[in-house]
Amino acid sequence: MSDALQHIQDRQEIVDLTIAYGWLLDHGPREGLREVFTEDAVAIYVGEPHYGVGEIIAKVESALGRLSISQHLVANQQVEIEGDTAICRCYVQAQHTLRGAEGGENFIMAGHYVDDVVRTADGWRIARRVLTIDWTEGNPSVTGP
Repeated sequence: MSDALQHIQDRQEIVDLTIAYGWLLDHGPREGLREVFTEDAVAIYVGEPHYGVGEIIAKVESALGRLSISQHLVANQQVEIEGDTAICRCYVQAQHTLRGAEGGENFIMAGHYVDDVVRTADGWRIARRVLTIDWTEGNPSVTGP
């Protein structure tokens, strides 16, 4: 395979990770995040670090498990590949709904992810993900206390 073709394939696989993450958050099974993250990954959600894919799954489940529905949209992926490592930046807008919630049923969050991505024997995986929230609207208690 030519270097240019390999680069295109690598880039698409990395973008696919960001898409798979959103689908798994919204539709599960959340254990599928093991195919998105490395086993020892770190996810920093709004300054709070979570170590290892098991802890990341637990955090996602605690934040989203009680929701009636959620929808995570990712866009504008920017991928910089250097050998077997990459940085991927993308925007996220997430709608969270909890039917009957006191104070309002909806919470919208918009921000961006910065991911350190590595090539593994099983394909590209996120080794470190940092979420920065740029703005929110609605009832933040929808996603928990």
